[in-house]
Amino acid sequence: MDPITILLSLLLILFVVIASKNWKQGIYKDFPPGPTPLPLIGNMLSVNMSKPYKTFVELSKTYGTVFGIQMGPAKMVILCGYDTVKDALINHGDKFVDRPKSNLFSKTTKDHGIVLANGENWKVMRRFTLSALRDYGMGKKTTEDKIIDEAESLVQRFRSYKGKPFNNLQNVNSAVANIIVAILLSHRFDYDDPTILRLVSLINENMRLFGSPLVRLANAFPFLLNLLPGAHKKIFANIREFHSFLEATFTKQRKELDVNDQRNIIDAFLVKQQEDKPESTQYFHNENLIALVGDLFVAGMETTSTTLRWGLLLMIKYPEIQQKVQSEIEKVIGSAQPQVEHRKQMPYTEAVIHEIQRFGDIIPANVPRAASQDVTFRGYFIPKGTVVFPLLNSVLKDKTHFKKPDEFYPEHFLDSSGNLMKNEAFIPFSLGKRSCAGETLAKMELFLFFTTLLQNFTFQAPPGATLDLTPGPGTTNGPKPYEICAVPRK
Repeated sequence: MDPITILLSLLLILFVVIASKNWKQGIYKDFPPGPTPLPLIGNMLSVNMSKPYKTFVELSKTYGTVFGIQMGPAKMVILCGYDTVKDALINHGDKFVDRPKSNLFSKTTKDHGIVLANGENWKVMRRFTLSALRDYGMGKKTTEDKIIDEAESLVQRFRSYKGKPFNNLQNVNSAVANIIVAILLSHRFDYDDPTILRLVSLINENMRLFGSPLVRLANAFPFLLNLLPGAHKKIFANIREFHSFLEATFTKQRKELDVNDQRNIIDAFLVKQQEDKPESTQYFHNENLIALVGDLFVAGMETTSTTLRWGLLLMIKYPEIQQKVQSEIEKVIGSAQPQVEHRKQMPYTEAVIHEIQRFGDIIPANVPRAASQDVTFRGYFIPKGTVVFPLLNSVLKDKTHFKKPDEFYPEHFLDSSGNLMKNEAFIPFSLGKRSCAGETLAKMELFLFFTTLLQNFTFQAPPGATLDLTPGPGTTNGPKPYEICAVPRK
């Protein structure tokens, strides 16, 4: 038989086995409603494979805020809207706390680290991460000082372009990456250092490839990983190169380790390895160290740098809002260095940063969950292990909580007196036990970088440029490549 016939035969056998097993067990009785799936491929032909969340939001208008969909042989549950997502992640948090197995990541990180880990491994790594971030990052004056210094370095880099057009991607990525590098490694890279340029390039490329239709297809049908050429193989190669860098760093730090003078998160982990406790060998091993640091590096750079790039693009698009932010900076800070303590005196700037996060919608589908046990949720039965997507896009653009969900409108976070107003549906860091561990650090970075840049520059589009607010390709929603003019204000 020819290869295509063999492939189709394998797919048919796979479908029959899964369908038969599920029918016999009756596991999908009272499953959430959804579109009728085709044999084997499910609803894949009707889903936007580049940006699946767009299809899911449309389907929620027909099937409600809890509905089922089938991607390949796997049934999934989609949760839409703030009330439903909050109900799942807070009121039923323990039942939706797991991560699903990922065919791509299981081959590389083996479900270690913190983002994709489950069970006791996840609990131990999260406890360690939260403790270490408090000790070496979040809320510390030393970290604020690092961010302030890095923001000034970014200002100097922007000044070097002398108001002429440039692409800010690499510079912003490197500046933000330096903050998490300082917390992890006690190091800082120059923006032109080949190491940081390569690391950032690896991460950016993988974030783009993760969102490609071919990779999503391979993730739905694991056996295709070895049959289909292309993107997934590049992802594996990039991850291996990234991990090689981390291993070399750990080896160096292990040689320099002083138990009584722990400098950063990696030192803290290495000390844990040396403790004479059962969990030292069970959880604090090198595979967990590589995966954890990789998770923190990617999460610490990608979302914050992408948010800042959205912020600069939106300031160009809405110069009147940029001017209002600059006026508040002049009133509260003047020519002094922006500091975290200024935040409480700057409601308009805070509202703008909130709205950048909401409008940018960086992780629209959220990081998926899996039912950790059989659960009946809002009248529907969801079997243990079912992949669940609590769509952040549907929350951040929930019409019942945001007056103009599809527009950039800072007044979403201001009351009639101009004071900062809390909006419960503003959850860019998600909710519950799986919410972003670095939320406090990210908020500090966004405020200090954003205010420092707008204090020093007025941002404009190059002459004749067309501003496109449509997100670019990738698993996250980042702006498409654009050039910017940073015109010095002083």
